[in-house]
Amino acid sequence: MKKLLWIVLVLAVVLAFPVSNLFRARKPHGAVSTIALDPVQENAVLLFEMKCMDCHSENAALPFYAKLPFASSLIADDIRRGTERLNMPRECFGPAPASEAVLAKIQYAMESDSMPPGNYRLMHWGSGLGSDEKKALLMWIRSARAKANGAADASDPIYANPVLPLAEPRGLNPDKVALGRKLYHDTRLSGDNTLSCASCHDLKKGGTDQAQYSTGIRGQKGGINAPTVFNASLAFVQFWDGRAADLQAQAAGPVANPVEMGGNWDEVPGKLKADPAYAAAFAKLYPEGITKETVTDAIATFEKTLVTVNSRFDRFLRGQTDALTAEEKAGYRIFTNEGCCKCHVGQALGGKSFEKLGLYSDYFAARGQPTPADDGRFSVTKNEGDRHKFKVPTLRNIALSYPYLHDGSTSDLKKVVQLMGKHQIGHDIPDNEAELIVKFLQSLTGELDGKPLL
Repeated sequence: MKKLLWIVLVLAVVLAFPVSNLFRARKPHGAVSTIALDPVQENAVLLFEMKCMDCHSENAALPFYAKLPFASSLIADDIRRGTERLNMPRECFGPAPASEAVLAKIQYAMESDSMPPGNYRLMHWGSGLGSDEKKALLMWIRSARAKANGAADASDPIYANPVLPLAEPRGLNPDKVALGRKLYHDTRLSGDNTLSCASCHDLKKGGTDQAQYSTGIRGQKGGINAPTVFNASLAFVQFWDGRAADLQAQAAGPVANPVEMGGNWDEVPGKLKADPAYAAAFAKLYPEGITKETVTDAIATFEKTLVTVNSRFDRFLRGQTDALTAEEKAGYRIFTNEGCCKCHVGQALGGKSFEKLGLYSDYFAARGQPTPADDGRFSVTKNEGDRHKFKVPTLRNIALSYPYLHDGSTSDLKKVVQLMGKHQIGHDIPDNEAELIVKFLQSLTGELDGKPLL
């Protein structure tokens, strides 16, 4: 009798699953709520609610059969995998500019016709996007992308792409920049006057120290690779785990870290006040004088100038077709077609989202020897869904910012490309294609202060 009940239950799930979905009217999902700013955004939000939110929201409104034993595990797994790849909270569609990573992922899914998967469409008629719906979403994407980059007009064809050329930083106080530059290179910020910000973020070494782990005060070694300071101002948060909201908050951390610079913010201002040149510079720029806040503000202002414009790739994006070689163009096409630009987006080609390292296969099991640094975003949020998630690194000047990944495990750029293929897109990239991608990546090296970094 028990066996018969299970057979009936399974049959009910198999039959009711598609039948109920095929004939019930689809309604707005309701997981996304927003005050639409214009009809373009309103239409986009409605499409997301109708077509995407079943799997791409942690707050999905599940159908009646989701509580059945067989269905519940399948649906839970779909939602887990869907939100790992793209979670659509309502903040994506509010008055603030939409995340460039979200825009890129939606665009890639439409252009590759990869979403929703075939088995989902089979059981949910009408879940696919028609040509008019795709046009409407692409219009919204271009508009949102332009807004995210401070442009009022989305008609420029450059906003059709998820990657953009770097723009010169503007509106920075030159006196603050000069003060911040001096502080950035000043060893008095460290506890024993031996280390500066530039010790781990050397402007002559791609904005890094080109070491797996940085050497801090008294020869101590850190546990995570130092990311480049170049173009860091374009990232949506700072540090691999995103624990600092901006450059100013980031600048304060290493100074007081006992393994890094080993300084003390109760003592650093006094050390600087003893220098008449600093006292005069701060008095001119900051009424409150020399404090933790004013020191870090000056450093952050200087770091905002470290935008490495005018790479050959930037010139290519702006219409100079001969700026890249045929091989570099081929590498860029492969990079785009493989979906690398879903995460490496915007002006910095990265820095706009947290992504799980090991979406398609377990990176850490393959590498071995787990460390606390491997927890990634989880170390901040304590949310299990954030374990192994890291801020996507910029690809700008990647030829100089080795070794790579949060663990600094290799300086071989081709190896990293193939690791990302295996673990992030579920595809083994052949040697010849990986080599072409590397050639493209080498075109991302830019200039600083009018001089090439190489």
